[in-house]
Amino acid sequence: MPALVYVSRVVRLPLLDRDHVPVGRIDDLVLSPHTERRSPRLLGFVVRVHRRQIFVNANRVGDIDVSGVRLRSGTVDLHRFRLRQGELLARRLLDRQLEGETVTDLSLVHTAEPEGWQVESVALLGTRRLARRRAVRMVPWTDVDSLFDTDAITRQVAELREMPAADLARTVTSMPMARRREVAEALEDDRLADLLEELPEDEQVKLIENLDVERAADVLEEMEPDDAADLLGELPMAERNHLLAHMEPDEAGDLRRLLSYDRNTAGGLMTSEPLVVTAETTVAEVLARLRDPDVPSALAAQVFVSEPPTVTPTGRYVGAVGFQRLLREPPGSPVGSCIDSSHEPVLPDLRELEVARRLAAYDAIAVPVCDASGRLLGCVTVDDVLDRVLPVGWRGR
Repeated sequence: MPALVYVSRVVRLPLLDRDHVPVGRIDDLVLSPHTERRSPRLLGFVVRVHRRQIFVNANRVGDIDVSGVRLRSGTVDLHRFRLRQGELLARRLLDRQLEGETVTDLSLVHTAEPEGWQVESVALLGTRRLARRRAVRMVPWTDVDSLFDTDAITRQVAELREMPAADLARTVTSMPMARRREVAEALEDDRLADLLEELPEDEQVKLIENLDVERAADVLEEMEPDDAADLLGELPMAERNHLLAHMEPDEAGDLRRLLSYDRNTAGGLMTSEPLVVTAETTVAEVLARLRDPDVPSALAAQVFVSEPPTVTPTGRYVGAVGFQRLLREPPGSPVGSCIDSSHEPVLPDLRELEVARRLAAYDAIAVPVCDASGRLLGCVTVDDVLDRVLPVGWRGR
């Protein structure tokens, strides 16, 4: 039987990075309401870092035990935590009265992805009539589902959270604009980013313009860089610059670079965040990075090799290796020993139709984009090209 994790024991535990170094301390847990199909689930953690409360998404967390809550990948967003409509704070559910009993704890169980952590049971403190003493009993959450009740819009958002991004986009676009905006306000930043990436650009603009500038900047940071750049390119220059000014400098710098290219070229299509390693990196290390669930599937199909630095624009581009080749290599081998020479780069000013032809000719998932000096600037994936060359309105069909 899967081990249970109790809210009362998680609160005040340290948040640890991948090297087990404390990052902050857990103040609370953020839950979604229940839906008809599943129990309330863990959305993330409220973490106190240097007197500031921030939100850490549950999908960035690996293990939870007595030593702390460990991050499995990535960095944390240091923007101040804001409780969104429909989100429940676990500690606020404690001490609630339910038919003469008091809620004292909640247990969570980890299930298969994409569900993650879900509420399993509720601890109730009451009085036994015969013994006349207070006793704690554990009940399934379904016995006290009123504890997790919310309003209609929140229940709808909880259902929408479970949809694949493409289905979510189709559902949202069928709603009146006022309801779309309510849904956008209630969704988490990363989920709203997923939604925007699936919407036509005119629909993206309608939603992003309704957000306050701080929230809009946070959502843009969660989007894939090429999608965020396309969205920013649809906004008036003054509004675009205002949003960029409120983003993290590194994120804003990447987007400004992408916006400098003609939209209908390889530079305008590419993402600036491919997976890049040096030739000395071992196959085992590369495969571990490719398995990261935060890496989009199109980018996880291959890794690019360059001289340092490995952040775009990189050092001299060396080549690329597909994940299938990596699976056939000894784990300790350097990735530089299995480079595929057929992954020839293109220049950023290559027209998008030529990029599509290059992908088709070599049955490639992605093509590297380099400048005239041979530095890797990014890559264009096959899904980027499909989004651009398919007819307007194809998503709705």
